[in-house]
Formats: sequence, C-alpha cells, structure tokens
Amino acid sequence: MSLLRNILAIVGFLALVIMILFVGQIWNATRDFDPDAFGLYQEFAGKLLESRDIADAFVWAVPVEEGVSAEDVKESMKSLAVARNFLFVGESPFYKQAEAVTGQPFRHVSLMNFCDVRVGIKMIDQNEAYTAFMPCTISVAEDKNGKITLYSLNMDFLIHGARELPPDLKADALRVRRTMREIMEGAARGEF
Repeated sequence: MSLLRNILAIVGFLALVIMILFVGQIWNATRDFDPDAFGLYQEFAGKLLESRDIADAFVWAVPVEEGVSAEDVKESMKSLAVARNFLFVGESPFYKQAEAVTGQPFRHVSLMNFCDVRVGIKMIDQNEAYTAFMPCTISVAEDKNGKITLYSLNMDFLIHGARELPPDLKADALRVRRTMREIMEGAARGEF
C-alpha cells in the first residue's frame, strides 16, 4: 500500500511540475500581448461555439432596418465616410459578376472599400502583413430571404489580438475601428 501511495505521490508531483512549466511557457509567450487579447479570444470562442462557423465568429454583423434598400445603404456609407474624413476607395459589385458568370440573377452582394491612408501607412510600417486586411471592407449582403446585413472583419483582432500596438498606432487604429462601426450602424438605419 505504501508503494502505491509513493508512486501516486511521484505522479502527482510530476504532473504539477509539468503544469507549472506549461503555465510558465504560456506566460512567457504572451506577456507582451494587449491587455484585451484574452477577453477578445474568450468572446471569439463563445461566438464560434454558438454559431459553429468561423466566419460568424470573425466578423461584425449589423442587420439593415426594414425599408432601407441596398442602394440606400451604399449611398449612406459613402456619405457617412465623407463626414468622418474617411476615404471611399471603391465598390466591387459581386452580384453583377455572379450574374455575368452564371447568366442568372443573383441577390445583392457588394463589397464597399474604405481607407484612412495615414493610418494605413503606419500599419504597414508596423508589419507589412497588415496589407492583407486593407482596405477596410464592409459587405452589403442580401440573404436568400431578401434581408440585408452589413458585415466587416472584427478589427479588434488586429488591434488587440496579440502584441500590443505602439500607443499612437493603437489610438489611430481605435479611431478607424470607431469610424467603421459608425458607418455600419448609421448606414443600417439609412442615415446620411
């Protein structure tokens, strides 16, 4: 009996040592992460488990109010962007491309691109990989039932997802984030 107790004590001790080493490795790897990173990933995991779809977990979705058309939403976004000194870069009318390829009508899906060039330059200077997320895009997507929703990449992953950004860049990125949310929410109501 004492042999079994000693073996279990050794196994318990080794498990504790392994756990301490594991926690130490995680602490070392994440000590310069943004303070909001862990909350962001907790929220992401919750959305992923709820929706079971990676796309739903990575984006913001804002339903468009009844009576506001896709064209109204797009014009609203352009107007709201100008009012916030945010450059409208262009539109990619996916639905027109889908119709041209298939020869069949397709529900409205357009990609609206926006940019703050000065912040973009700073982001690229921080890490060229940020170019994969540029320009900021808001999609206007009509579902199969005719309901329109606005979607955009959740910029919190770029701002808070890992190593903390330098303070001036973080402030600029948060301003762009706020502007994108204001454009989405205002356009969903048809504001100009």
